[in-house]
Amino acid sequence: MPLRPLLLIPCLCLLIPTAIAAGENTAPGVSSGSFIQAFLGLLVIVALLAGTAWFARKFTGGRGFGQGGMRIIGGVTLGPRERIVLVEVGNDWLVIGIVPGQIRKLHTLPKGEIADQPPLHLAGKPFAQWLRNVSERRNQSHAP
Repeated sequence: MPLRPLLLIPCLCLLIPTAIAAGENTAPGVSSGSFIQAFLGLLVIVALLAGTAWFARKFTGGRGFGQGGMRIIGGVTLGPRERIVLVEVGNDWLVIGIVPGQIRKLHTLPKGEIADQPPLHLAGKPFAQWLRNVSERRNQSHAP
């Protein structure tokens, strides 16, 4: 976030009450001192939140909370609520099945590398080619 718009806010806070007082005589409202005091209090709270977040990040070494040496390598969705996930723990990979209300270890593998696989093909043809063939057949069958 650029710093310039943030610097304009205190200036506007000082100018608005002065502009109102310079105009007509109006009913007394919130004094500019109270307004500035509330604004500075808000700045202190935001600074405390930012400082706490910075301290928490430094304290955990930049990692998120609760990771503890585990890393998700990949996963596959089998259905609307079923998944299989590959998790790295130390020098092992765990194949884990996840269903509603249950998590099970399906298999343990030694740590390895995932080979890049070509995209999925349907009946030996790429999906785009298959879709094109189906739409062409559909258009030919509907032609007079």
